[in-house]
Amino acid sequence: MTAPKLNAACSTTILSAATSPSKVWAPHEQEVEILAETGEPFSCLNAVELFADLTTQDMASLDRISPPRLFHSGELVFSQAQPVSALFILKAGRIRIFRVAEDGKTLTIAILEPGAVFGEMLLVGQQMYDNYAEAIEDSTVCQLSAGDVEEHFLSNPKMAVKISRLLGEQVARLEERLTDMALRPLSARTAATLLKLAESAPRSRFTQSQAVKLTHEQLAGLLGATREATSKTMSDFATRNLIRQGRGRIVIEDLPGLRRISRTTF
Repeated sequence: MTAPKLNAACSTTILSAATSPSKVWAPHEQEVEILAETGEPFSCLNAVELFADLTTQDMASLDRISPPRLFHSGELVFSQAQPVSALFILKAGRIRIFRVAEDGKTLTIAILEPGAVFGEMLLVGQQMYDNYAEAIEDSTVCQLSAGDVEEHFLSNPKMAVKISRLLGEQVARLEERLTDMALRPLSARTAATLLKLAESAPRSRFTQSQAVKLTHEQLAGLLGATREATSKTMSDFATRNLIRQGRGRIVIEDLPGLRRISRTTF
């Protein structure tokens, strides 16, 4: 699939999804009990800025109809095979949104962190029938139906504006990524991607360095590059002491150096 076709296909679909019935987290009650011991009842909504204007009563009502599910690492949250109009909220873990090109190659559209909102939202003109979502580590996800979204969110002008803004921001980020893939060298794209991922990466307690939890294969998918080319670029970064590599993790050692590389255009 060419970049222009992919751009046209993706730019209208960034906040969308379809779901397949995956394993329901059987010990759901155990999770609630653990959180209750801290005095904080489980909620998928209370840490998401999008829902900040909801009343406590609305929050409690939505939490009751959107119980959490655990998706194990490698398990699909949704696929193009079984589309369902729904809104997903990532409470814990990380989710990879990707699509498969005609030649079988995968392109990672986004790696979602806790607090992310995604899903098939025909009510707001969004769909993602060509995409997949995969848990890249054990992840807790809550789901709201299209009817719940319409009743609680789209009838609220503030919520409708927030959802529209979120859609616009996500489409803009995707278009920026696709432009980078077409015009910028792999080293610059790799550096820029590592910098972006480092923004949400925890700092080491002792060295204050930041570790990005990602394999070369996952990073290659995010870059739209081959694993071999990505590994070569990462080895070059390691030789230049920009990063330090471990098993499934990348430690950022030189943020200014990566920023300089991310700005190169040839």
